[in-house]
Amino acid sequence: MVEIAVMGYGVVGSGVVDVLTKHTDNIAKRAKEQIDIKYILDLRDFPGSPFESKFTKSFDKILNDPEVKIVVEVMGGLNPAFDYVKRCLESGKSVVTSNKELVAAKGAELLKIAQKNNLNFLFEASVGGGIPIIRPINQCLAANDVVEIAGILNGTTNFILTKMITEKMSFDDALALAQKLGYAERNPAADIEGQDACRKICILASLSYGKHVYPEQVHTEGITKITLADVEYAASWGGVVKLVGQVKMMPSGKIQIIVCPMLIPRDSQLANVDDVFNGILVRGDSTGDVVFYGKGAGKLPTASAVVADVIDCVKHFKARKYLYWEDGSKEYVEDYRLNEVSMFVRAEADDEESAFKNIQKVFGKVDRITRKNAENREIAFVTIKMQEKEIVEKLSEIEKMGVEVKNTIRISEL
Repeated sequence: MVEIAVMGYGVVGSGVVDVLTKHTDNIAKRAKEQIDIKYILDLRDFPGSPFESKFTKSFDKILNDPEVKIVVEVMGGLNPAFDYVKRCLESGKSVVTSNKELVAAKGAELLKIAQKNNLNFLFEASVGGGIPIIRPINQCLAANDVVEIAGILNGTTNFILTKMITEKMSFDDALALAQKLGYAERNPAADIEGQDACRKICILASLSYGKHVYPEQVHTEGITKITLADVEYAASWGGVVKLVGQVKMMPSGKIQIIVCPMLIPRDSQLANVDDVFNGILVRGDSTGDVVFYGKGAGKLPTASAVVADVIDCVKHFKARKYLYWEDGSKEYVEDYRLNEVSMFVRAEADDEESAFKNIQKVFGKVDRITRKNAENREIAFVTIKMQEKEIVEKLSEIEKMGVEVKNTIRISEL
């Protein structure tokens, strides 16, 4: 019998408890041990719950119980999760978490403590929810050098963009619908500003390349500036707008990493990842492109991934699973402005034809894009590939010529 504790009884925590109690026999067969939930930590009361006797408000009760061998952290956030997880690892308890914020900010430190104490710190559910991605990269693709990872990593923003693309909804209306359906929080900033996707690509980058990448090192843009006009121009160009987290290794040994809206060609494997689904493309030097697809969140999909990690922990008490990366550095992440990209530009000018001639003078060859029912003064084009800092300089030049830049979106080569 293996005793575990679950810290947090929200959506994911209650799902973990449900999965462990409803599939007890099957899980025991796979783990080769019976798994019993001894404690559920939550500050709230749950009178009448079938698990009422297991609830506690005392973290120390869990920490000081030598029978508890595995702790599941599904509280979210950094405080008090980081302190609790660190103390559990230091006291000889393996930890499983779905907390992307924790892993993205403190992964290297916690993995080091786990290694020192011959314990496991597992976090499959922190990136893809129910989509397996950590284990495949760490094990199944281990013989590859990962050339690049790019993913639609946030279901809320993908749902909003899908509604804008397929139903011509405004951003505000699509966000309101996402909130009504429970896909977006009342405060949706972490999703729509790109922070959630940023944490996930940081974890994937750290795992794939062996050095910790911190969220504050990643240039991050959300989808709040995307308009229906941008979506229509994307369609005219031959693609769709998606929020993408992307990382690739450079010949210099540094990485390029970014989270931002991108125009993705229609023939890309990520172009048809719609609604609340996520898609993660891993480009290996031997395998080529491998795509992982599914619902990236939700009570039971995420709980399923957490429980799979618990089973893994039980099976690896004596032979620790190797999951580790070193701390990173400021110099490890290359300035995103050095990346070579093509850029979609939507602008306005009083004299469109004269403005376009000026744009060509500054940029050289550009592809002009049109859309039905374009507003007066509107002009849109795609630049040739060049360093992003050059594009920014040239945009500043054309603005001095009376061209008002309204939005820019990077062009993806996925």
